[in-house]
Amino acid sequence: MSRLIVISNRVTMPTGPAAASAGGLAMALAAALQEYRGVWFGWSGKTTPEFTGQLSVARESGVTVATVDLAEQDVQEYYNGFANETLWPLCHYRLDLTAFERSFGQGYDRVNARLAETVRPLIEPDDLIWVHDYHLIPLARELRRLGVKNRIGFFLHIPWPARQLVSALPRHRQLVESMFDYDLIGFQTDDWLQPFHHYLVHEVDGEVLPGGRVRAFGRTIVAGSFPIGIDKAFREIAFGPEAEESRERTLASTPDRSLIVGVDRLDYSKGLEERFVAYEQFLADNPDWRERVQLLQIAPPSREEVGAYQNIRASLEAATGRINGAFGTVDWTPVRYVNRAHARDTLAGIYSAARVGLVTPLRDGMNLVAKEYVAAQRPDDPGVLILSRFAGAALQMKDALIVNPYSREDVSEALKRALSMELGERKRRWEALMHGVRTEDVEAWRDRFVDALTRSREPEVVSSAA
Repeated sequence: MSRLIVISNRVTMPTGPAAASAGGLAMALAAALQEYRGVWFGWSGKTTPEFTGQLSVARESGVTVATVDLAEQDVQEYYNGFANETLWPLCHYRLDLTAFERSFGQGYDRVNARLAETVRPLIEPDDLIWVHDYHLIPLARELRRLGVKNRIGFFLHIPWPARQLVSALPRHRQLVESMFDYDLIGFQTDDWLQPFHHYLVHEVDGEVLPGGRVRAFGRTIVAGSFPIGIDKAFREIAFGPEAEESRERTLASTPDRSLIVGVDRLDYSKGLEERFVAYEQFLADNPDWRERVQLLQIAPPSREEVGAYQNIRASLEAATGRINGAFGTVDWTPVRYVNRAHARDTLAGIYSAARVGLVTPLRDGMNLVAKEYVAAQRPDDPGVLILSRFAGAALQMKDALIVNPYSREDVSEALKRALSMELGERKRRWEALMHGVRTEDVEAWRDRFVDALTRSREPEVVSSAA
């Protein structure tokens, strides 16, 4: 059996103290690496005055974990710069926040080259290589320059934007051309695969061929959609003792179970400001729900060095004060805004206690919080999921209440419907949603991708990537 080499910006093995908060993706990749005797390589998260390329290698739960430190300039230009101030906003349709700095692009290419040189000695001839996310788009190109002939797959966890947005990126053609050094490219949904096709056809005279294949730049590769799911273990976590304690604690603060919960990384793509305004509209339109309902928004900070993230934090704090000041009473706080991360079992208990899961990103690759909320519900009294039509999950989770997150009236009306929904309808919707969560889990996603990568050079149609 071939080994699997997973390459990502950061390495997150779900072992030790980190296990309680490790996500399903980390668990699924770790399980695959154990099965394939694999290696997980990436940035250590640490900086060094000068890049040395010195590898730190350890064995964790049967997996070889290899990391490398980056120079401070690398972090500023590659990670904070091109990855998070150029590609992230561009891919989330925020051209107004996109920074086009030449040094950012130079740093991005430099770090991808350095990472390729560092991981190259670890790669054996029969290894399958799986590269993850927007930080590492040109990594296959750099590996090919070093003579790597292995099958290499790439999975994009975030949206792929419309052709007009991609073409706003300086040297966009070179970036997309580098993707054709992969054998397989995976997107979360067809909604992100189709604009990639559109770019190829209209910008570079490419072709979309049968069986999930695409041709451009003189090469033919496979490109398909592989929707990610959550791990089976989350359902077990949701009914475990720690989650049950969290659930009871949450219910004690909202006795009639009229809690609305949102859990999102603090990011402008998550639609948090719009969500707060919609909740404010709901309270204004439905005075009978005042003092009976509460919004709990958990939003751990991220990328605090980037100015746009500092701005959204200030905006949410201001909105919390405005709503609580306008509607709150001595005995009731309409919004509880929590700015720190919580372990998965704690979140599972909160999800279970909440009557409504409010998941309203403005643009999202998938959004696994929506699936976790569903998985945490009790079958005899499930809550209602309100889901943005612009989340990748909306294509699979059609029995949620699908909303336009830009319309505060639309979200407000969905909140009223969800809070008032009869038990029979709640059960029917939840059962359909849970079926999808159960059958399209993260292990199925992983196995589909690895299978498609294994067969990506075969002449037969790669049906799992179609």
